[in-house]
Parts: sequence; C-alpha cells; structure tokens
Amino acid sequence: MEHQTPHSLKQSVMFSHRLAQLSKALWKSVEKDWQAWIKPFDLNLNEHHILWIAYQLDGASITDIANFGVMHVSTAFNFSKKLESRGLLTFSKKENDKRNTYIYLTDEGQKLLLETFQSYDEHTYSVYGGALPIKELYGKFPEFSELISIVRHVYGSDFVDRFETSLLKFEDCLNDDDGYLSIKNENEEKPVDVS
Repeated sequence: MEHQTPHSLKQSVMFSHRLAQLSKALWKSVEKDWQAWIKPFDLNLNEHHILWIAYQLDGASITDIANFGVMHVSTAFNFSKKLESRGLLTFSKKENDKRNTYIYLTDEGQKLLLETFQSYDEHTYSVYGGALPIKELYGKFPEFSELISIVRHVYGSDFVDRFETSLLKFEDCLNDDDGYLSIKNENEEKPVDVS
C-alpha cells in the first residue's frame, strides 16, 4: 500500500503557480505605482527602498540593506554609493564594530524621504485602491497573516521580526496631521519641518 502524503504533487504545483501568478501581477502593479510615486524625486525603486531601510534601521550595514531590501549585495552597495554621492546617505563605522560599514540618512536624505511620503497620493496607488473594498467590507485592511507566515518560513523569523519592528518604528515616528506627514524629531519631540 502506497503512503499518502498530506498534499499531492498536483496541489503543490497548483499552489506554487497560483502564488507565482498572483505575486507577479501584484508586484507589477506595485512597481508601476511606486515608480510613478518617486519619479519626481529622481529616485528609482532600489534607491527609495534603501533610503526607507536606512531610516527604519537607523544604521544599516550593506548586508542589512541587501537582506531587508531583498536585493543582491552589489545592488545595495552600488545604489547606496549613488545616494551617498547625492548627499542623501553617509557611510561610517560604529565605535564597537570597525569591521562593517554602516549607512545612515543625512538630514537631506531624511528630508527627501519625508517629502516622498508627503507626496504619496492614495488615489493613484492601484493596490491600495484594490484593497479598499476589503476595508469597507470588514472595517480594516488585510492583515497578511498567512502571507507573513509564508515569508517567515522562506526568509526566517529574523526577517519578519525586523520588518514588523521597523513598521512599528515608522508608525511611531510619523505624524499625520490632517493629511500632512511629518517625522518626529527625537531630540525635540517636535515634527521636523521640511518646508
């Protein structure tokens, strides 16, 4: 008698294909929207993502940028150097870790990142618009618990934990005053003005 596995090869292929097709369709839309959003700032997706990660991690190594940004180390390094040449990032060593180089946002980098957030127009972001019927029906946006579980098993708990921690930091540091976004200055406990 043949041993039954909890899933069949057919189920495995169907699941993998469904996830691949849906992910590709969703990413294509996200990519298009993201590129349109940051185009006025002369940034590409990798550059904007690096600025965002540098802000969230507040001192990220190239390896951190590559891992958290799901990009090759050479991509993280090359685009970080490009951002450094624009005065948006700075590279330095930590007092307790001279082996690794860490990336920090400059004041100009933080200002530009905030400007990108302030320019976000939810009405032109098709994935956001696609999620609105779910929010209207259930009173909240999708929570992605099943997707997060898949990512946790693919990339590891550290990846998901850092992602969730960075989102909490982002939420705590970003003020929304009647549609005007500002980043709280940690030293003064006041919003940073980018005007």
